[in-house]
Amino acid sequence: MTDPRHHAIMLIYKIFRADEWQTLQDQGETTGAPIDVADGYIHFSTAETVRETAAKHFAGEEDLVILACETGTLGSDLKWEVSRGDSLFPHLYRSLNLDDVIWEDNLPLIDGVHEFPEDVE
Repeated sequence: MTDPRHHAIMLIYKIFRADEWQTLQDQGETTGAPIDVADGYIHFSTAETVRETAAKHFAGEEDLVILACETGTLGSDLKWEVSRGDSLFPHLYRSLNLDDVIWEDNLPLIDGVHEFPEDVE
């Protein structure tokens, strides 16, 4: 895998539960899910890692939403840090604003597996 930090702009993804997505819509910003608040940053995934993230952290969960954000608009508060499997993951060290979201889509659970939109590639 190439180092994603070398790409000028790319999409990264955040999986939220329905209530977490609703909070972002209602308040216009969020500090993320409970794990994000506990860790002090908002966890994002790349197209290469988001399916594994769903399987590992959201197994069997319904009513999920996937959000896409552009790395270029998140600025210097976005840090690429080594996480599971020595892969680089994007972490946002500020609140996520509704304006940061390029698109959102449902992440339905079909036969025990989350079905991702075609746009995630």
